[in-house]
Amino acid sequence: MISSDNLCMGCMREIGEAKQCPYCGFLSESAQIPPYLPVRTVIANRYLVGKMLEYNGEGATYIGWDLTEKKAIKIREFIPDSFTTRTTSNLRLQIMRGSEDVFTELRQSFEELWTKLARLKGLSALISVTNVVEDYGTSYAIYEHFEGVTLRDFLLKSKTGYISWEKARQLLMPILSTLGTLHSSGIIHKGISPSTLVISSDGKLKITGFCTGAARTARSDLNSQLFDGYAAIEQYGFDGSQGTWTDIYAFAAVLYRTLIGSDPISAKERMSNDRLMVPGKFAEALPAYVINGLINALQILPEDRTRTVEQLRAELSASPVATAVSGQYQQQRTAVPPAAPSGKPVQQRPSAAQPSQKKNGKKKKSGGAPVIITSAVVSFAICLVIGIILAFTVFREHLSIDIGSQSNTTEIATDLVQAEPVAVPTFVGRSYLDISSNPVFSQNFKFGDPEYVYDEEVAEGYIVGQSIQPNEMVTPGTPIILYVSKGKEEIVLPNVIGSDYEEAVVRLEELGFVCKKSETSQGNYRENEIVSMSPSSEKAYSPGTTVYLIVFVPETEVVTNEFGEIIPPEELPADEEVPEENIQSEE
Repeated sequence: MISSDNLCMGCMREIGEAKQCPYCGFLSESAQIPPYLPVRTVIANRYLVGKMLEYNGEGATYIGWDLTEKKAIKIREFIPDSFTTRTTSNLRLQIMRGSEDVFTELRQSFEELWTKLARLKGLSALISVTNVVEDYGTSYAIYEHFEGVTLRDFLLKSKTGYISWEKARQLLMPILSTLGTLHSSGIIHKGISPSTLVISSDGKLKITGFCTGAARTARSDLNSQLFDGYAAIEQYGFDGSQGTWTDIYAFAAVLYRTLIGSDPISAKERMSNDRLMVPGKFAEALPAYVINGLINALQILPEDRTRTVEQLRAELSASPVATAVSGQYQQQRTAVPPAAPSGKPVQQRPSAAQPSQKKNGKKKKSGGAPVIITSAVVSFAICLVIGIILAFTVFREHLSIDIGSQSNTTEIATDLVQAEPVAVPTFVGRSYLDISSNPVFSQNFKFGDPEYVYDEEVAEGYIVGQSIQPNEMVTPGTPIILYVSKGKEEIVLPNVIGSDYEEAVVRLEELGFVCKKSETSQGNYRENEIVSMSPSSEKAYSPGTTVYLIVFVPETEVVTNEFGEIIPPEELPADEEVPEENIQSEE
């Protein structure tokens, strides 16, 4: 059995009594940088703290050891450096005066983030969070430790500094699927970058580097950590709300770096001088629909940008043949016409749907009009298809595509031939992530936003129902709604300490809790005021959980007869004085 006394605190490998680790070079006498936890500190009587791996304005990440499971872990400590301190003699976190409310609010956000992550199980591209605990006056998240290399280091060590679209697709598309699941759970990462994506020993990418939103937003209560070139403009404090589109920008920037070999220009710099380009040699090698996907996802302004993972996945999966057949571009976001390979604006062609003009003041015979219109439509479609193919093949090597100014994209064409009906499979009992990311299912069915429901018997993330029953024959592309389990229902218990007992009971029972009352006469409170409660408030519990409320009831004077029996107040004569020796205090 491995003894923690023989572990290297830098990599958690067993090294016996060696002073320096032969694997990572860590010295056993190395001291931690204040105010972070000293090496070999124990958290929550279970987790042994090792070397600090990284820190930012929100907190620090340590390598650690689970004393119960006997395995290496990662520990994330909430320790905002702008308004907290810690001394070597007292490890309890000290909060600067006046910052108590901010600390409490941000700490709650930290716990909520990591609790949500702990509920997401079975995602290959996501770190596995095992616990969220409290100690030393702050909070800690415990998650898996795995050996790996960041995408940044992987690309820097490659021969060219970039990889092909086919390899990038295999590497990054699972990240996009996991990002969609995070968004469905209300989690916006805001820090996706080559430094927070790690390639594990099995060759798959995992998302790391989770932080509260304030840590990834300039001008917040925390010292922010923004990855230049990957952070969207709204994260720098400019106008524009943050949301799923913020992560879309970062993911597209990572894809750009992976395919092009250089970091994208900072969003702040692009605001005044947008020079972000796809060089000609890459434009020649990349599919047209991938370039279009990058163009739309890397728009500077949030309102111009691709909004959802589903939209970006569709654009990055579009067939170039289908794109050409459609022969249409989405309406441009600006009035500037698309650039031709020569760099000059393309003249807009008149639509075949426009009414034909009179010639020499005479109308043409109605019998020839359909033939002329049909010929015009066919000629226009053929010319457009040839033009698109030439633009992205013959002339492509001479073209550097300006991502900032090119804001049009192609639509995925629909099949003009009626497809054969397909049978609806049984989706119930399967993982929603597996179904939604399966290309065969995505081709045959149109999955809208899933509907999430509580289910005590089905694990979170698994399908419990479908809008169309299995084996029913439908046309390819038929919309299907999937009902996905949210797991066991839990309700946050509000803090009712200081409230009137009757009002608190009504509030708690409406939420689904069962209330039990106990009385106390100790202290100085209002009558029927709740002085304490159990279990702890501001945490999630199952419906029907019993909440014990301690209520203040002041002491009352009681009157006894000559035999020591208590006389009810209603039986006392109204004007009769009671002997003082018969008055007792009820305890």
